[in-house]
Amino acid sequence: MRTLVTFLIGALFGTGIAMSGMANPAKVINFFDIAGSWDPSLAFVMGGAVIVTYVGYRLVLRRPNPVYEPVFDIPTNRQLDAKLFTGAGIFGVGWGIAGFCPGGALPALGTLDSRVSIFCAALIAGMVLTRFVTNRARLRAQPAG
Repeated sequence: MRTLVTFLIGALFGTGIAMSGMANPAKVINFFDIAGSWDPSLAFVMGGAVIVTYVGYRLVLRRPNPVYEPVFDIPTNRQLDAKLFTGAGIFGVGWGIAGFCPGGALPALGTLDSRVSIFCAALIAGMVLTRFVTNRARLRAQPAG
């Protein structure tokens, strides 16, 4: 049942991404092109997402625990550090250049567009590289012995 629910949530998310135009890189790039052919329609998508998230979190967190997990897995780190800003910056630059974010690229894989496959391959390579670098830094920070 848990797998079915996960699939349905992913399908709903992917459908929303595709219907809103966020799986279309040209639409995303036009949203960022304020000085050129600016298309502000994605602001409504983002605004709607913020409203749904705001209301949804308040409703869900009234429960003592999630339906399929013993506890809620909510980030507790409130630090605004260099790691956060670097990651956010890389994400934003990549989104602006390619017109894809991971949430928009995964549903777009169904289009069989080679550019989407290249983006997803680069995304996975970046995730693996980040894990490698952070693990290596963590090992170096540990005292010897």
